[in-house]
Amino acid sequence: MKAKRKFRLSYLYLGLVVLFLYLPIALVAVYSFNAGRLSSVWEGFSLRWYQELFRDKELFEALWNSIVLGVCASCGAAVIGTLGAVGFQRLRWRSKGVVEYISTLPMMTPEIILGMVSMAFFSLIGLPFGMTTLIIGHTAFCIPYVYMLVKARLVGMDKSLVEAARDLGAGELQAFFDVTLPLLAPAIASGMLLSFVMSFDDVIISLFVTGVNVNTLPIKIYTQLRTGVTPEINALCVLMLAVTVAGVGLSALLGRLGGHKKKEETL
Repeated sequence: MKAKRKFRLSYLYLGLVVLFLYLPIALVAVYSFNAGRLSSVWEGFSLRWYQELFRDKELFEALWNSIVLGVCASCGAAVIGTLGAVGFQRLRWRSKGVVEYISTLPMMTPEIILGMVSMAFFSLIGLPFGMTTLIIGHTAFCIPYVYMLVKARLVGMDKSLVEAARDLGAGELQAFFDVTLPLLAPAIASGMLLSFVMSFDDVIISLFVTGVNVNTLPIKIYTQLRTGVTPEINALCVLMLAVTVAGVGLSALLGRLGGHKKKEETL
């Protein structure tokens, strides 16, 4: 009897957690088809807000800016974070731990402080605010995410593989690109994905370092809060969610196909 009660309570707890996490998403999806402007009153089914969404050039421009910013920041963070993790692993300095701690400070520092410091720095060097300052600022706070993941991957990596490649005549660069980099690829990809999400979602730092003529999607939505966010944003969220789910499903399908191919090759 006790086992059955624990079994039922565990399922009840899981159901409550899933309901708490996904109910807001479901409500956003439902009210994106609402004919009325208010998201609290259902006035009938309509595709009005999807039509308004595709007519809003400013919103799509902000979405495109966020995508470009996220891709550039994640790529820059991937290069700098990976090289930093590999380089720190080879150092034998006594102050190595202190330097590594400093390199992860952007991940622990409040965003408002990072935004103010970035704004002051760009103003000091005379760099015009715009997409360039956004990319530099976002890359700076995304580097620790890639660095930490790649560092963890390096700790668990078999060092004898690189030594074997060097013994077989491979140079240092060739051993890095042929052995180390492929082994680090999952960690780098995870760090880039996390960096893209953090950059795409950022509001505070972007407010400090953006220019007058450059708008990102989070800033666009934030500025609309003063006049009231329309269900047009709900429609955009549903489309982005659909693309995300399709991408995750495609990735899982490719992973299964790859697993089946490996099994067939072994057989």
